[in-house]
Amino acid sequence: MLEKKQPISNASEQLFLKEQIEALQKELEVIEQKTNAFESLVRTSLAEELIEEQELRILYKKRQQAKKEKRLEQKKRGKNYKEPIGIKPIIKAKITPSSTEEQKEKKRLYREAMLHVHPDKFSMNEEKIDLATEVTSKLVDIYKAGNLQELQLYHTHIFSGNALNQIIDIYPEARKMIPQDLYLKKEKEQLEELLFTAKNRHTYKVLTEYPDPLLFVEELRDYYADKITKLRKRTRKVKP
Repeated sequence: MLEKKQPISNASEQLFLKEQIEALQKELEVIEQKTNAFESLVRTSLAEELIEEQELRILYKKRQQAKKEKRLEQKKRGKNYKEPIGIKPIIKAKITPSSTEEQKEKKRLYREAMLHVHPDKFSMNEEKIDLATEVTSKLVDIYKAGNLQELQLYHTHIFSGNALNQIIDIYPEARKMIPQDLYLKKEKEQLEELLFTAKNRHTYKVLTEYPDPLLFVEELRDYYADKITKLRKRTRKVKP
């Protein structure tokens, strides 16, 4: 007799993972908002310095390009000078059997998952339609991105029943045969990495570690003043 069982990943564990993911997303959003606001303040405070530094940098590159062209012109006067060929043959990328097989595998996984979770299958259940539409949209995005490993994980996530919070009828012995649903775990790990990067961003460290974050603006002002002085010396003979 068939028994109704939860998906292989315990339902409470899946719920806990989703709660962790939501918490990580909220924390990341707060940190990014604070960091972006502070960086905007820094850019506004140093607008003149940033603009002048960029303009001088462009002039410096112009000078370097002029030197390069001058050297090239001098080479033309040499006996052994040969005009460089402007058009290079285009080498077409060969389609290898492995890449063809990978494309077929991605298409197979996509079709299977789409047919399994397509909203039309849940036309009698409005709640399921909304959830299925969300899952389908995510599936399309992953398929378009072209990452086979990501698609495999999401395919497993869908067929485990966790994507739609389904209850699957299976034999107890068959539980070991269902691939472990790693999608939520991977999403959590990715968010943790993003959060780590966000917390280690220099401007965020300034916000959290400086007694007065505005001191950083003055540090940058001195830094750009030094750069501008050096660039002015390098570009004083260059006309805009």
